[in-house]
Amino acid sequence: MPRSKDIDGSMGVPTFYGKELRWKRESAGLSLEETVAGSFYGKSYLSDIERGERRMPLDLARHVDQLLTTDGFFERRCEDVRRARRTGHAQYFEQILEAEKHAKSIEEWCPGVFPGLLQTPAYARAVIRATHPLSLDEEVEPKVSGRMARAVLFEEDHHTPSYWVILHESLLLDPILPPQEMAEQLDNIVQLAQRRRIVPQLLLRKCGPHPFMIGTAMIMTFPDAPPLVYTESLHSGDTTDDPGLVAEYRKSYDRLRAVALSPEASLAMIKATAEGYRNGTPTDRLE
Repeated sequence: MPRSKDIDGSMGVPTFYGKELRWKRESAGLSLEETVAGSFYGKSYLSDIERGERRMPLDLARHVDQLLTTDGFFERRCEDVRRARRTGHAQYFEQILEAEKHAKSIEEWCPGVFPGLLQTPAYARAVIRATHPLSLDEEVEPKVSGRMARAVLFEEDHHTPSYWVILHESLLLDPILPPQEMAEQLDNIVQLAQRRRIVPQLLLRKCGPHPFMIGTAMIMTFPDAPPLVYTESLHSGDTTDDPGLVAEYRKSYDRLRAVALSPEASLAMIKATAEGYRNGTPTDRLE
């Protein structure tokens, strides 16, 4: 068997953790498949952890500790890896920042603002300044850059997850930017949809009570791990993979999708609204 490429553990906490994991696994004479057997994760997931590209979930760390008889070593150091933060993102978002790069599908409902994956720099800057009004430019710009970097998911040469997003009508009609910048924000969504990178739907105000009136959701599935749901409030976020709770969010999202406009009608309205901003004739309602 060819010798596997070494991992530079000096690159940071996640890579150091991964290098130690691979050393322990290979010392025990176990393959990736043998190590994940009996867990909910695939061998590619474990391989990514060993390369420092994914964080170790607590349940997998406990599984590995038991299998390798490492006396809780990997469980205890999960917290160290979690604290290894990336510039520009809140600590509670770290797991999702990493997970979305490996997702098979992402479905999102974020009624208050356009989701971060779809934001233009101007829109992201406006949101960050509104929620952190005392932040200096040198604190705001890394956050903007970090948010823009997430959009690599939609590049041609990247593994693009299936991304479905439901947008509330108010996001189009209650602008937080000058007209030309609002047009650019909507153009960004149109271009992604036309490139078959995303599927947007609009939820109209006149739809009345709907199945997802409270909260946000980002539902993610993976080829090698259980699905996740991420919810967010102003200064906190929560991630769960509890099967029962994930199933409830799944049902609520499907019901929400059923009362939203079709993707075709939604895209036409987003285009028309962008043109209105661009031509100085914004509308106050969608028809």
